[in-house]
Amino acid sequence: MTTDHAGAPISQATIRRRVRFYETDAAGIVHFSVFFRFMEEAECELWRSAGLRNAPTRDLSFPRVAASFDFRKPLRFDDEFEARIQIAEMRTKAIRYACEVTIGGEIAATGSMTIVCARVEPGQPPRAIPIPAEIAGRFRPAAIAPRP
Repeated sequence: MTTDHAGAPISQATIRRRVRFYETDAAGIVHFSVFFRFMEEAECELWRSAGLRNAPTRDLSFPRVAASFDFRKPLRFDDEFEARIQIAEMRTKAIRYACEVTIGGEIAATGSMTIVCARVEPGQPPRAIPIPAEIAGRFRPAAIAPRP
């Protein structure tokens, strides 16, 4: 897991855990929708490692505007896996993540998610704003090596 509370910008984080029974479907494999939860768990760890929280506040949130996964290998109950998230791109108002879920060193799935920094004002729809410098300064895009 990447942890750096000393202030150096970080670009990735990894979680390791086992598949829980309730995450599987009737076929005994992890339901496709659960992979998005794995990615969000890794995202929370990334923000925590940067000394931040990505939970919405009274006036700032980070809604998801795009998310996808491609699947290669199923995960089953009690499989131990890793979910690694990396910052693939940072823009003024958005962050795009790349995620890789692996089991035994083999890729089970790859995904991506884009979040936008949004101002939340009572009675108004959220509107995209620049990511505050105190948040943007904690992250940097990763040098992502292509996988075969």
